[in-house]
Amino acid sequence: MQKNRGVLPLVILILSSCSILTACGDNSQQGNIAPPTPEVGVVTLEVKPLTVTTELPGRTNAFRIAEVRPQVEGIILKRNYKEGSDVEVGASLYQIDPATYKANYDSVKANLAKAKANAEITRLTVSRYKPLLGTNYISKQKYDTANANYAQALASLKAAEAAVETARINLDYTKVAAPISGRSGKSSVTEGALVTTGQTTALTTIQQLDPIYVDVTQSSDDYLRLKNEIASGNLSKESQQAPVSLKMNNDEVYSQKGVLQFSDVTVDESTGSITMRAIFPNPEKQLLPGMFVRAVLEEGVKKKCDLSATTRCKSDTSW
Repeated sequence: MQKNRGVLPLVILILSSCSILTACGDNSQQGNIAPPTPEVGVVTLEVKPLTVTTELPGRTNAFRIAEVRPQVEGIILKRNYKEGSDVEVGASLYQIDPATYKANYDSVKANLAKAKANAEITRLTVSRYKPLLGTNYISKQKYDTANANYAQALASLKAAEAAVETARINLDYTKVAAPISGRSGKSSVTEGALVTTGQTTALTTIQQLDPIYVDVTQSSDDYLRLKNEIASGNLSKESQQAPVSLKMNNDEVYSQKGVLQFSDVTVDESTGSITMRAIFPNPEKQLLPGMFVRAVLEEGVKKKCDLSATTRCKSDTSW
């Protein structure tokens, strides 16, 4: 029993020594493995042209506006369009009672027929008298009188023709037509209303919305700065018609691009600003007159002053 108690501690000591040697061997192998090479970001700077833009407040305005007024007096019999609808040029908007104008047209047409007959009679008289000149059958005075009557008949004929044309125009005016194509507005009259020539109140208003104007304002100081930048060569303009993009009031970007059409030649004394006008396609009628928008104008291009950065990864082997 004493022999066995001496052998067991010896076995434990031998096993412990082997474990320590094995652990040391593993650590020495791990120390020989090189650490991974780290990646370093590298930024390359290059000079590129930069388009300089400015954002200005503006309002939309119709491309064309036509206030529709009657050309003849009368009672409105019917409104022929739907308020707020798109109408084509020449489309009938209102019908004024044509009865008196039709009667006048028929009357002057009858007068024209009379004038034509009178002119023909006087012409035949002159043609009959002419061969008899120099004979005892007709005097020179009678021939001259016939000639004068013929000339007077021709003048009356022209007056009758003009009266017929005037009556025809007035009869046509009883159909109040659209002077332009566009979006119709609210009617200021109803059936049965009396309208007069040259009245101050328009029957309705038509606005052409495609294309549409956007009027923006720029301070005179910014305008002069831009002029100086261009004159010094720091800023170049590729075109006189600068492209313009549009932001709606909800920050939505309008899908169509416009161009700057003109700048006003005077400065508003009360605001110290200059009005500029851009024109935009508006095929879907998304833009309506009076809307507040923000126009982003391209002032020009700076060719040398601006840097663009590109990033790539590079392995650093110095570690």
